[in-house]
Amino acid sequence: MRENPRVLVVDDEADLVELLSYNLRQAGYEPVGARNGLEALQAAARHKPHLIVLDLMMPEMSGIEVARRLRSDPKLVKTPIIMLTARAGEQDQVAGLSVGADDYVTKPFSPKVLLARIEAVLRRASDSNSPVKLTIGPVVMDLDTHEVTVDERPVTLTPTEFRLLAALIQAKGRVLTRDQMIARGMGPGITVTGRAIDVHIAAVRRKLGEHENIVQTVRGVGYRAVATSDDTTALENV
Repeated sequence: MRENPRVLVVDDEADLVELLSYNLRQAGYEPVGARNGLEALQAAARHKPHLIVLDLMMPEMSGIEVARRLRSDPKLVKTPIIMLTARAGEQDQVAGLSVGADDYVTKPFSPKVLLARIEAVLRRASDSNSPVKLTIGPVVMDLDTHEVTVDERPVTLTPTEFRLLAALIQAKGRVLTRDQMIARGMGPGITVTGRAIDVHIAAVRRKLGEHENIVQTVRGVGYRAVATSDDTTALENV
């Protein structure tokens, strides 16, 4: 029997946790609830959710801090996170995405809309159409296992960071606009700003370390991935 996807819902509003848990259960998910940041971390470690719905504004420990701690846990670093917030400003969206959130939903929202976003994020996280490796210079990406190495050392990318870097490498030196990267990295129907893409790309560059210049900014247009003069770019079937 196929396991129902487990979704951890974290919010300090008990009624909202109960409402979302009910809708998730009706849609075939296995919901787990948490009322604060500490409960969220404990529940994530215990239940290993497939996705986390996380409120940004909570007392004692904010959603930002929870996300930061989740991303520092090797067992949870790749778990998709959808951030919930009552604040719609770009600054708040960027703050959530900068710590590794994969999507962002503003309150108030329809449970049906959130369910659609959950389905989309989970589908993107599990997509691996064929077992191939992407290589650019010292960077190797395994699309089947979602593993990344730089100079043969493992590097951990969030699901969104992984998709964006893969899209750039697959473009084979062509420039991708921010809109194209939103479509490839976030998926259709996802509304984020170009600034959100910039935040993700900055994180990718930071993780590439001394090879950060592989991802180049084309001012006023977008981004491209290029190898150094001594490197080659390849798409390999495994």
